[in-house]
Amino acid sequence: MHIPVIVLTAILAAVFLGTAVPKLTGQAQMRERMDHLGVSPGLTRVLGVLELAAVTGLLLGLLWAPLGIAAAVGLALQMVGAVVYHVRAKDPAPMTLTPVIFAVAAVALVVLHVLKG
Repeated sequence: MHIPVIVLTAILAAVFLGTAVPKLTGQAQMRERMDHLGVSPGLTRVLGVLELAAVTGLLLGLLWAPLGIAAAVGLALQMVGAVVYHVRAKDPAPMTLTPVIFAVAAVALVVLHVLKG
């Protein structure tokens, strides 16, 4: 059960590192996306910090599972918020489905950590 935890952790960490950096650096394309969703620049930076913290928590969670579980739960909750913003912006289903998939992956990681014991 340890290999699936490592693989899913690596995938989630890579994805959210890839989304946190553009939010923190104010990349133009990310600013446009967030503006479309109605997210302020300040909230965008906060989300980037939370994602960076989650990446750190996910990786350290390989050493201490409770931290990985907390980080994964936080990511799942953030993705629920992302779904709400996408629905409010009337984005097409595939765009709204992306955060749903990552929320499910984060919850799956929590389950794997718990089953691993």
